[in-house]
Amino acid sequence: MSTLNLTLLTDLYELTMMQGYFKTKNREVVVFDAFYRNNPCNGGYAICAGLEQVIDYIENLHFDEDDISYLRGLGIFDDDFLEYLSNFHFSGDIYAIPEGTVIFPREPLIKVVAPIMEAQLVETAILNILNHQSLIATKAARVCYAAQGDGVMEFGLRRAQGPDSGTYGARAAVIGGCCGTSNVLCGQLFDVPVKGTHAHSWIMSFPDEYTAFKNYATLYPSACILLVDTYDTLKSGIPNAIRVFTEMREAGIPLTFYGIRMDSGDLAYLSKKARKMLDDAGFPDAVISASNDLDEYLIESLKNQGATITSWGVGTHLITSKDCPAFGGVYKLAAIQNEQGEFIPKIKLSENTEKVTNPGNKTVYRIYEEDSHKIKADLICLADETFDTNKDLRIFDPHEPWKKTLLKAGTYSMRELLVKIFDQGTCVYHSPKVMEIQKYCDKEKETLWNETKRFVNPHKVYVDLSDKLYDMKRQILNEMGQE
Repeated sequence: MSTLNLTLLTDLYELTMMQGYFKTKNREVVVFDAFYRNNPCNGGYAICAGLEQVIDYIENLHFDEDDISYLRGLGIFDDDFLEYLSNFHFSGDIYAIPEGTVIFPREPLIKVVAPIMEAQLVETAILNILNHQSLIATKAARVCYAAQGDGVMEFGLRRAQGPDSGTYGARAAVIGGCCGTSNVLCGQLFDVPVKGTHAHSWIMSFPDEYTAFKNYATLYPSACILLVDTYDTLKSGIPNAIRVFTEMREAGIPLTFYGIRMDSGDLAYLSKKARKMLDDAGFPDAVISASNDLDEYLIESLKNQGATITSWGVGTHLITSKDCPAFGGVYKLAAIQNEQGEFIPKIKLSENTEKVTNPGNKTVYRIYEEDSHKIKADLICLADETFDTNKDLRIFDPHEPWKKTLLKAGTYSMRELLVKIFDQGTCVYHSPKVMEIQKYCDKEKETLWNETKRFVNPHKVYVDLSDKLYDMKRQILNEMGQE
């Protein structure tokens, strides 16, 4: 996976358009924005992820002899264009919102400023990477929020849609908040914690449950989580686990990390019974871990029922984002540079209002309430705009512009979200390690109001347009007779 040449990870029409630009001598520098229109799972936010893999893709972008030979064999590309591709390298600029950042619809997550042929080629791969990892990171953030501080382990590899989805999805899940993954390859590639216990087959392979537990505890005394639901959770599994824990304590073996895992049954009822049995036996610090097709809604329900589970293993519903399997990111032309170096705004119109794009070379500012440090709104503006937080700022809903808010000087702060990643084809950004991104993401999630994080009818954070960008968009629409 790490050495695969991804240059042809693109839709054919990107290449046919490239040849069209090549033949028409179209070498203009353009601006493309990658953004999404709706939050996954009908939520109030999303988490940006996948930038490190986008960087790897751009840095290794080249057409080797096999690529050129394959394209020639399609019979639709001319020799002069194929010669151009054989010497291709990305020479443009890329700006992006760092991984782990809380994001909202319609704001540029990645901005590509490059000759149009180059900007067109990278569209598909950027969306493929960004859409998948942002989706899984968002799902993980929701699951971890439901767990209310308990550890959540990602272990959906066997249910993922292939090795890439399982491995990069696990990476994104850790960014979103998971304490580790069962995926050993992910652990090796990205230096994230790998965790796991044993399967029912381990229990079944021994003459009896106690012997299976005893052997496992002998092998892994400092990480002894015993699966107790192979035969009968309350009558067999937990009593045998308690017997093993008692023998360990009597033998002087430190019980540093130990407990039980349940993978079936009424988890709320069983966990409460298990907690009492463990406490009565003198093991109040024993972990109670649970799995079995969990998602954020079931975890929230179990919490509300008083379940005593302290650790959660989440697989299928997390790694596939089962209830919302696609992120919906798009990549749209926003501006074309003229001979004087000015960016001429471009807009895509549609009968669907949500598909009308925001024109121009843009950036994004996040506005925070000074007293709470919570997000007040995001502001999309033109790239050359600046703001003074020592002055009042009026913001408004671009879809319902009569809804206005006046932010008084000194009551708010602002942060530009887009940072430069590539400068004239050279990467100028260092990607943090995944666990560092997770810490950053944890801080980002703290800037959200709880009303935005709830699962049902969450409060939507406003993504506003600056006066200058709003007026430009209206003028273009007026000129095109669409308003």
